[in-house]
Amino acid sequence: MLGLAACSTSSVTSPGQTEAVPVDTATLPTTGTVGEGRFPTAEVAVGDTELRVWVADDSAERGQGLRRVEELPPEVDGMLFVWDTPTSAVFVMEDTLIPLDVWFFDDEGELLGTHEMTPCTDEPCPTYPAPGPVRWALETRLGDQNFVEGDRLSTSPSG
Repeated sequence: MLGLAACSTSSVTSPGQTEAVPVDTATLPTTGTVGEGRFPTAEVAVGDTELRVWVADDSAERGQGLRRVEELPPEVDGMLFVWDTPTSAVFVMEDTLIPLDVWFFDDEGELLGTHEMTPCTDEPCPTYPAPGPVRWALETRLGDQNFVEGDRLSTSPSG
């Protein structure tokens, strides 16, 4: 079954340098709502890098994603897409105006791979598949982050 998931589509098939706790939507520290009230925000970390992100954790939010967003506010580092079970995600930049990197994390929060994505100007738009089943995908401004395979996504150690 395929369904739209923000700049992605997905079909369900079954988010450190030190010990990390995998991201669980129930434990994400919500810091309020931004972006015209569309998305909750959360503090997360990838390795030692702390980020403030919009969270898309249901099909409607994933379906909206960053479509038609002209720019991220300075206080927001990106968008975290969350699935309840490992998912085969495929991202597409249709109606997305911001060049982005997408980072894919497995069920343990380990970074599996990434794609650089540019706004779509051709039909059909190119697709950017996850390298395998993922629980989290993180979109950040193109070139803002330099994560490496094996880095772990976790809730922020700050408290």
